[in-house]
Amino acid sequence: MITIRHAHDRGHTDHGWLNSWHSFSFAGYHDPAHMGYSVLRVINDDRIAQGGGFASHPHRDMEIVTYLLNGALQHKDSLGNGSVIRPGDVQRMSAGSGVVHSESNAADGETHLLQIWLLPEKVGGASGYEQKHFDEDALRDTLRLVASRNGRNGSVRIQQDASIYATRLREGGTVKYQPASSRHLYLHVARGALEVNGTILSDGDGAAIEDEAEVTFIGRQQAEALLFDLP
Repeated sequence: MITIRHAHDRGHTDHGWLNSWHSFSFAGYHDPAHMGYSVLRVINDDRIAQGGGFASHPHRDMEIVTYLLNGALQHKDSLGNGSVIRPGDVQRMSAGSGVVHSESNAADGETHLLQIWLLPEKVGGASGYEQKHFDEDALRDTLRLVASRNGRNGSVRIQQDASIYATRLREGGTVKYQPASSRHLYLHVARGALEVNGTILSDGDGAAIEDEAEVTFIGRQQAEALLFDLP
């Protein structure tokens, strides 16, 4: 069963410096029917204008994953980390018992990113930071593991029994995925268009996928997407 979350049905916030679409309830956008999916709590599709950014603010008890699509993002936090995140980079910040951080546009133009929050396996866990780069060729017409509980296959490590895969499909490119029967899948299309088991999805669309023995993804245009394998 595939349940589509159309891009235009998401919550929307426009602060001028930030244009954001929310797949699930976030900040001033509240929808009781879309409070998250399994342990996936937030997917924010953020576009930050040149010179814009999030001032220092606290988080706790959340696994925060940032996936860069275009531009560059300057990160600073109370753990002493400071870095610039660029396309192909995946950043993981475990808020744990508490972290203060800031994120600002470090590009000459707009920066486009996905910010993802997952509930941790336990509250009050260790705080931490990790950042890794995944070459475009490593994502081409395959599902590349970019985040997992045990950091396997060179992915960033998250404190939750969840796996995040990234793919860049060429038009006509095909990949398949066979989830365990007890798992829940969620797909987010970052850009382009693809077909999943006969259903067409495009920029910003999401889909909850359940009770499918095998999932086939076919690029209908060039497409970039994230697949979440969740408990």
